Amino acid sequence: MLAMKHRKAVTSEVQDRYVKATKKGKAKILDGVCTTTGYNRVYAARILRLKVGKVIGYSRVGGKRIKYVIGKKKKTKRKRDKIYTYDVFLKLKKIWIIFDFICSKRLAPFMAEAVEKLEKHKEIDLTDQVREKLTNISASTIDRLLKSEKDKFRLGKGRKGTRPGTLLKNSIPIRTFADWDNARPGFTEVDLVGHDGGNVSGDYIQSL
Repeated sequence: MLAMKHRKAVTSEVQDRYVKATKKGKAKILDGVCTTTGYNRVYAARILRLKVGKVIGYSRVGGKRIKYVIGKKKKTKRKRDKIYTYDVFLKLKKIWIIFDFICSKRLAPFMAEAVEKLEKHKEIDLTDQVREKLTNISASTIDRLLKSEKDKFRLGKGRKGTRPGTLLKNSIPIRTFADWDNARPGFTEVDLVGHDGGNVSGDYIQSL
């Protein structure tokens, strides 16, 4: 048996052809619809006749003639309660700052431990509801909640102090945080960091 949305798709597809078809053609279309959807013939025929915009009747109300026309069913967007409220955002932001703006993929796995330690040392004060939401928060939700805060610190693309040549760049393999799975020692990767505060003019410290 087809799902309801698929049955509606079938009837919508053949509705125009059914209305314009001859009596013999309508019978043939009706056979196909009944076989595909499982509808009985009377119900299927009524569905196929009910075309959007078709006048299905008239009545008089208060001396005025009212025309009844088949219209499209309006889809109502279901409102979902907001799970992560503003108080959760404020506590998350504070934790993020305490841990030096750590990325969400590294923060989310140890959030429960971080919350426990911070509460123990009285760095943050949480309600039971906020604590539960923070300890179950995902990396993608952290990114979504902190997007506006991260944008404030974003320097933009292409802001770097070094310009490696193409030959050198292509000859050095680069691995991201997720690619490092080596258990034995001897693997490392360093980069030059310019502590310029967003302004490369003048003197400033550079570190590895």
